[in-house]
Amino acid sequence: MAYVISSECISCGACEPTCPVEAISQGDDLFVIDANTCTDCGACVDSCPVDAISAS
Repeated sequence: MAYVISSECISCGACEPTCPVEAISQGDDLFVIDANTCTDCGACVDSCPVDAISAS
């Protein structure tokens, strides 16, 4: 199950460089995680300052 970024995302970009498989990218309004690329490692979760990343 892939991780997801909620609407609480403030688009700070802190999560993007923490993803070892480059599944995170800038979306229209907030960052998004590509569910097909995400390996469920959870590396991005602790990098989010507003706790907007969780398991789907």
